[in-house]
Amino acid sequence: MADKLVEELKQLVSDITEVPVEELDTDADFFKDLNIDSLKAIEIVAAFEKKYRVIIPEQDIPKIRNIRKIIEYTKSIKKTGA
Repeated sequence: MADKLVEELKQLVSDITEVPVEELDTDADFFKDLNIDSLKAIEIVAAFEKKYRVIIPEQDIPKIRNIRKIIEYTKSIKKTGA
């Protein structure tokens, strides 16, 4: 399941940013490493929320800076049942 989630998230980020999936590292910072602007970052969060039917509180959005953070956030949602 974890590998499938990683691949799905990489594809989602790739579709929005046009960065090839094979160039996406789970720890690559959206802003520093991938040169993603804030609007693209918001698109990533919105697509994630839509795909997985979750709502990320506004105060948590700045913490999501790479694919690993999205995965960690997803796991924390599943643990709390939110």
